[in-house]
Amino acid sequence: MSKIIYVTGGARSGKSTFALQRAERYRSKLFLATAEPFDDEMRHRIGKHQEERGEGFVTVEEPLHLERALRHLPSGTEVVLLDCLTVWTGNLMHHLEGEEAIDREIALFEEVLPALPCDIILVSNETGMGIVPENAMARRFRDRAGLVNQRVAAQATEAWLLCSGLPLRLK
Repeated sequence: MSKIIYVTGGARSGKSTFALQRAERYRSKLFLATAEPFDDEMRHRIGKHQEERGEGFVTVEEPLHLERALRHLPSGTEVVLLDCLTVWTGNLMHHLEGEEAIDREIALFEEVLPALPCDIILVSNETGMGIVPENAMARRFRDRAGLVNQRVAAQATEAWLLCSGLPLRLK
């Protein structure tokens, strides 16, 4: 049975580094990137992440349709490192019209997880531990990201919380 490994924590908590370390145990690795290079700062972040993971991964960029990417993995893939669900949630809210379309993409993603032919490491930000955002859009994003995190964590065979670079096993 394939493992679903969920890794969460705040910004700069060490989530991605921890996930990369977990993925290094595998030979055939795929990095599923959700970020879009929409400005110079984001291009810099993406470049830094690419540098950190080195050349040991096949990289697939998919900002919206994670289910589709996961159904078409290259043969022999042993692990997928998906970074990150929070950015994906923001992408869905930005690109898709209406709550139903967003819910549909999330449901498709949830359906494919237990059927994967390989292990998957899912990285996501814990967005609910800070102050309540002042505007409705930010609150909607925080709430949506929190629900995605809950649903994915419920399916996970392992769940980790990173705080100040220290991993705490939740499940």
